[in-house]
Amino acid sequence: MTSRWRPGRVGRMEPFGHPVEVLAVIALGGVIGAEARYVLGSAVPHTAASWPWATLAVNAVGSVLIGVLMVVIVELREAHRLVRPFLGVGVLGGFTTFSTYAVDALLLADAGRAGVAVGYVVLTPLVAVLACAVGAMVTRVLAGRTIRRPSEVEP
Repeated sequence: MTSRWRPGRVGRMEPFGHPVEVLAVIALGGVIGAEARYVLGSAVPHTAASWPWATLAVNAVGSVLIGVLMVVIVELREAHRLVRPFLGVGVLGGFTTFSTYAVDALLLADAGRAGVAVGYVVLTPLVAVLACAVGAMVTRVLAGRTIRRPSEVEP
């Protein structure tokens, strides 16, 4: 059996091949994001047979914020190396939620609303991708930047 711990750059052990501080900020951010999602989900409850507005809204808002964050820390300013793992993976990754989205779809189907469940399954990722693109585009416009084409982005 192989270990998931391996020597790091300075001889220290790194779980799963990542520095401990990166995993720590992701975990901390994940707690913050998941708690925020829980509070918002509790504020707008829904039944198994009703449209899960809170989950859709959380995923859309989180996706907008991911678009904003990526433009700010990749294109506009140099960020500390832990900003992206903390905010992008941790906070916003914990805030947006595939698991709740999947459970909501299953609950809709189990409640006899299979058509609505399929609509929700198709609509949510479309909304999320569009929201991320809008967040990035609006951030670029507000910063006075032009939209970059994939061929212009550095590898």
